Order: sequence, then structure tokens, then C-alpha cells
Amino acid sequence: MRRSNTQKIDELIKEVLKESKLDVKLKEYELVNSWEKVIGKTVANATTDIYIRNRRLFVAVRSSVIRNELMIIRDGLAKALNREVQANIIDEIVVR
Repeated sequence: MRRSNTQKIDELIKEVLKESKLDVKLKEYELVNSWEKVIGKTVANATTDIYIRNRRLFVAVRSSVIRNELMIIRDGLAKALNREVQANIIDEIVVR
């Protein structure tokens, strides 16, 4: 006998994550982990710290040259990172 209120397991997991507000945290984690893929290995190696707080991506960089380049491209980079995780997670990038 089939039950009429059955759901697929992936739909159920998504629903539980959304109700517990963990879906945004998972996307933030995915965005931080996609940093090297989007920006490249050389720049990623110059990055010392990267985290998200209040829809801002904070990036600490050792090289002043790379810091200046990131300041120039930060708007396009924020869009590329959001596109990579298929969600609007960050509004801006703060380079330190």
C-alpha cells in the first residue's frame, strides 16, 4: 500500500535545512571553499584569511599588489562567487 504523503529524501533534507536556517550557512561554506576555483591558485595562496559576516566576504591578503588588484575587481568577483554557488550570499567584498 502506498502512502499519499511521501516525499523524496533530497526534498525532505532541503526542507529541514531551510527550516533550521542551515541552508544559508552551507552556502556560505561552499562559497568560501570555491574561492580558489574562482580567483585562481596564485591569488588564493596569497590569501591568509577568508570569512563571511553580515553578507560581506572579508579577505586578508599578504601582498599589496594583489590587494590592489582585488580592490579593483571586487564587484565582479562578488558576482562570480555568488554565481558559483548559485545563490546570492554576499553583497560586497572587503579586502584587508
